[in-house]
Amino acid sequence: MSQIPEIGDKAPDFALPNQEGKSVKLSDSGGKWLVVYFYPKDDTPGCTVEAIEFTELSKQFENENAVLLGVSPDTEAKHCKFIDKHKLGIDLLACLLYTSDAADE
Repeated sequence: MSQIPEIGDKAPDFALPNQEGKSVKLSDSGGKWLVVYFYPKDDTPGCTVEAIEFTELSKQFENENAVLLGVSPDTEAKHCKFIDKHKLGIDLLACLLYTSDAADE
């Protein structure tokens, strides 16, 4: 089991598919700040509010040289539906280490 990073530690590199199936890596951020938020499931009330608010604030994050990424155990296809339904303007990554079924529990 890997050790939990401490505050100030560099984040470990990762590669996860976004809603379009494109691999997104931490190392691809090009020196920009990376704001990664984790949520349990697409299209739940709290997660929807959070994603909409991040979309509304995305230009401000861009102005600060930051990229926003949401991560959940949902599939790329579910992310596409979620993005389309709520007109989201951020990338959502699929972390399939846990299934959406686990998020239902």
